[in-house]
Amino acid sequence: MGARLVELVTRFGGRLEGDPDIEVARIAPLDRAGATDISFLSNSRLRAVAAHSRAAALILAPLDEPEVAATYAGARIVTNNPYAYFARTAQYLCAPGHTPAPGIHPTAAVHPEARVDPTAFLGPHVTVEEGAAIGPGAVIDAGCYIGRDASVGEGTHFFANVTFHARCVIGARGIVHSGAVIGGDGFGFAVDGGVYIKIPQTGRVVIGDDVDIGSNTAVDRGALDDTVIEDGVKLDNLIQIGHNCRIGAHTAMAGCVGVAGSANIGRHCTFGGAAMINGHIDIVDNVHVTAGTLVPNSITAPGRYTGFYPMAPNAEWERNAALLRNLSAMREKIKALERAVKVLGGEQTGQSSRDASALTRSS
Repeated sequence: MGARLVELVTRFGGRLEGDPDIEVARIAPLDRAGATDISFLSNSRLRAVAAHSRAAALILAPLDEPEVAATYAGARIVTNNPYAYFARTAQYLCAPGHTPAPGIHPTAAVHPEARVDPTAFLGPHVTVEEGAAIGPGAVIDAGCYIGRDASVGEGTHFFANVTFHARCVIGARGIVHSGAVIGGDGFGFAVDGGVYIKIPQTGRVVIGDDVDIGSNTAVDRGALDDTVIEDGVKLDNLIQIGHNCRIGAHTAMAGCVGVAGSANIGRHCTFGGAAMINGHIDIVDNVHVTAGTLVPNSITAPGRYTGFYPMAPNAEWERNAALLRNLSAMREKIKALERAVKVLGGEQTGQSSRDASALTRSS
C-alpha cells in the first residue's frame, strides 16, 4: 500500500520539509531508491550517498539534515530516531494485503473442550488439544500443534508448523515462526552409577505480550517452576532457551544464542549471534554481549561485554595460541625473575651501604 507523506507524519510524528502530498509506495536503500520510494539515513557516514539519492523522500536526523538538504532535491522527514521511524513506516507500507478470514479449516482437529474465539483463524491440519484457548484475532497457520490447556493470546500469529506444548501461555500480538518448539522438556537428568535418570519437567513456558520468536528456536518448559519470557522479547532463529530461565522484558537475542537452564537475564539486554550463557547465573539489566562471547559467570554491572579471541591469519593465530598455552609457565618464569631481581637489588643496596660506611670511617 502507498501513503502520502502527510499521512506518515500525522501517524508517526517528525518534521516534514517538502510537499506533503508526495506519495511513496515502498522503502528502498539510499542508492537504489527511485521516484516512488522513501529511504532513510541512520548512519551519518552515508550523508554523501543520501545527498545524491533519487528517493522521493528521506527520513533523517536533525544533525544530518542541513548537509543532505544542500544537494538533495526530495522531501525530508526529520526525526530524532530515523531507524525506528523507518521500522514503523515499513510496517505501515508493508501491511499484509491478505488477512485470513476467521474460521476453522475443515481439516483442523479441535477438541470439543478447546475454546477458539470466533474471530480466530485455524489453518489446515492444525491440532488443538483439550482445554486449550485461542484468543481473538489469533492466526494459527497450517500444521501447528496447540497442546492441552495451552493459551494463545489476542492477535498472536503462529506460522506453519509451530509446536506449542501443554499448559504453555503466550500473550497478545506475539509472532512465532515456523519450526519453533515452545514447551519441550528441559534437559534434566540425575546420575546414578553412571546411568542417567530423567527428571520430569512439570513447569510451563509463560510468554508475555509482543514477543517475537524465530524459526527453529526452542524454549524448554521448566523443571518445577516456569520458564518465563517477558514482554517485548525478540528471539532470532535457532536459539535455545533452557528450562527455568527468565528473560527480561525487551531483551533481544540474535541467531544461535544458547542459554543454559536457570539463567536469569535482565531487561533491555542484547546478545550477539552464537553467544553462550551459562546456567544458574544472573545478568543485570542493560547488558550487551557481543557475538560469540561465552558468559560463564554472573554479570552485575550494565555495559558491553566481549569474551573471544579476534580472528587472525591462521599462521599468526597458531603462534598466538601456542603462546596462550604457555602463559602459565611464562608467568612462573616472570615471577622467578622478579624474585631474582629483588634479591639482586637487595644485595646491591647492602653493598652500597657497606661501601658508604667504609668511606665514612676512612675519612
